[in-house]
Amino acid sequence: MGSSNSGNMSMMPLILAMGLIMLASIEVVRVGIGTSLNVVLGPLVDTLQIPFYIVILLLSAMTGFYSSIIQKYTIDYRKMKETQNKMKDFQKDYREAMLSKDEKRIKKIEAKRDTMMKDQLEMSQAQFKPMGYIMVITLPIFFWLYFRLNHYDAMITMPFFGSVHLTAAILGPVPAWMIWYMLCSISLSQVIRKALDIGGI
Repeated sequence: MGSSNSGNMSMMPLILAMGLIMLASIEVVRVGIGTSLNVVLGPLVDTLQIPFYIVILLLSAMTGFYSSIIQKYTIDYRKMKETQNKMKDFQKDYREAMLSKDEKRIKKIEAKRDTMMKDQLEMSQAQFKPMGYIMVITLPIFFWLYFRLNHYDAMITMPFFGSVHLTAAILGPVPAWMIWYMLCSISLSQVIRKALDIGGI
């Protein structure tokens, strides 16, 4: 009963994040969140006159920082690495047993399959757990960017695309600001993880 409640609680951030994604299709909600967040983030552009592509860089750095911190304290990287190594050994032993047609060895290995599958499922759930927390913080930022950029004439020079408006779709339906945000966030996350000595898989 306790573990069930604990499991449900750990899924709450992800459920909330999924709810925000669904609400993103409702313009009045999206605009409402963007307007509210504009009270905090708006002065970066309006008062400090920071170029919008720099604002996106700062926000992506913030995303990289809190994502790394959340992952550090919600993922047991050592256990995850151990599980991966056990799975590799299991697959290797199973493949060798099948090739040698050693029925006794095959049955012995297959007896461990349920345990291995359970460990792998737990590892997958552990990877999804921090996503909920990260998305709950990140999605409102995206709503604000969407809100502000629809009312702001901001340009950026992108490799291969030249000078484009930040709302221009440059990769299929994906706008320039989102590509820029993702590039900055991924790059800065690596630097932050290295600086904070946060493990990886």
